[in-house]
Amino acid sequence: MSTSHGQGGPLVSMRGIVKRYGSATVLDGVDLDVAEGEVVTLIGPSGAGKSTLLRCVNGLERISEGTIEVAGEQLSYGEKGLNRLRSRIGMVFQSFNLFPHMTVMDNLTVAQREVLGRSKDEATTRGAELLERVGLAHKAKAYPDNLSGGQQQRVAIARALAMDPAVMLFDEPTSALDPELVGEVLDVMRTLAEEGMTMMVVTHEMRFARRAADRVVLLADGGIAEQGPPEQVLDSPTSERGQAFLAQLQEH
Repeated sequence: MSTSHGQGGPLVSMRGIVKRYGSATVLDGVDLDVAEGEVVTLIGPSGAGKSTLLRCVNGLERISEGTIEVAGEQLSYGEKGLNRLRSRIGMVFQSFNLFPHMTVMDNLTVAQREVLGRSKDEATTRGAELLERVGLAHKAKAYPDNLSGGQQQRVAIARALAMDPAVMLFDEPTSALDPELVGEVLDVMRTLAEEGMTMMVVTHEMRFARRAADRVVLLADGGIAEQGPPEQVLDSPTSERGQAFLAQLQEH
């Protein structure tokens, strides 16, 4: 559980978020704040808009209505505005999105040098620190194809952290992994949570939600059906939608 909540305004603030695809409305008036140092997990049935909401935060999906602010700056869709916003946000996807023709270390240093303007030495030092942190210092010269899925995802997390983001977004980071590799990725994420990293995590891993989240947000039918501390939402949901979703989970 992270404990270092910021005392100022929220680090991420969403107001009235609507997202339509043609005539289909996926998100319908979502309001959500995430405080500095808070870990928020987004859960809910398939198609509830969890990943869409996450992708809206860093401008990968354009919202139809509403406003999003990250670290006090309002999301705008011009190239400069998006680049500035994305420099504050680390994103980890289901698929690892590593550059296959680059070594692990090159994957970690290329954006540091091109976007942050760090020297090769600075970027390599930072990359080495982060590989150590995710338990992969010995893989710096390896290529992604020679790593397990869990190792590739840990490299992807290190790569996102190398940009010194204010907030980390995780979009079902373990769903493409074999079951025995899930734990090593969740361990890295739990450590980040304990260190006070602000995180929004879309996940099906209820154990992670229970152990690492400050708040669980249940999305259903285009909106927030329920939110609160993990033990409240996961053990005694008050909404019908929450009760139905968690009953369905227990059947599996």
